[in-house]
Amino acid sequence: MQRASARTGTTMTLGSMLFVQLGLAASVGLFDRVGPAGAACLRLTWGGLLLLAIVRPRLRTLPGDAVRGAVLLGVVTAGVTISFMLALERLPLGTAVAIEFLGPLGVAAWQGARGARAWPLLAGVGVLLLTEPWHGGADPLGVAWALAAGACWAAYIVLTQQVGDRLPGITGLAISMPVAALVSLAVAGPRVAAELDPGLLALGLGLAVLLPVVPFALEMLALRHLTATAFGTLMSLEPALAVLIGLVALGQAPAPIALLGVLLVVLAGAGAQRTGGRPQPVAATPEVVQRPSSSRYVSEPS
Repeated sequence: MQRASARTGTTMTLGSMLFVQLGLAASVGLFDRVGPAGAACLRLTWGGLLLLAIVRPRLRTLPGDAVRGAVLLGVVTAGVTISFMLALERLPLGTAVAIEFLGPLGVAAWQGARGARAWPLLAGVGVLLLTEPWHGGADPLGVAWALAAGACWAAYIVLTQQVGDRLPGITGLAISMPVAALVSLAVAGPRVAAELDPGLLALGLGLAVLLPVVPFALEMLALRHLTATAFGTLMSLEPALAVLIGLVALGQAPAPIALLGVLLVVLAGAGAQRTGGRPQPVAATPEVVQRPSSSRYVSEPS
């Protein structure tokens, strides 16, 4: 049961990473028009509107503590998206990703059992070898934004698992995404509004499906099957995926040390899949979540 759960969660996580990469690649053309924060704002706003229209969450029928958790998840989602985009303005992609990955790897090491803690440590070494953040002088403000993104990502993993356990389907995402949209509008709304036209709106709608709607939904469902340790370690496969795409699509051959990093991360991901299944996938149902006496959301660790 646990291995089947781990395989299901792993498949969803890998699918999420693929959609993230496609969404980021397709978003590059927006940076010149609305800036990195504006591109994030456009995607999050459309994502929030789509999820509201599809799911139509009934807040009155849901427990208040779970709704508050979903609202906090929305704030964190906006934080990780915008902070990482701002980091990319000042840091190379590899350096920013390596710093940001301190967040999920920290969650994996903190919450993992003794036997599972070796995998995030191995992945951490692989990510460092893959991205080589020690080369060149890093912009201090860029490092600060990348660290902020990592902290938000760590909170995102924990909150996504808790909210996904408490609310049925992707109801939690349908609450958190509009909140993330509101936060992003407060940060970058004026610049997006100044450039708004039908073409930009249509592009934003398509990008929202690639990122964040599909990958965030997959992540919420995946965290019902995986521990935070396994999920945080599997997300470290994303730099390896980026190297592979660069090799195939752009002809960017990685150095031997980067290939070693890829191997370590892949080995860590395989170990996480084997040992990271949750004992029993949590299936939230309306009957369960409507009981007002339940305090499981705030009392149980993820």
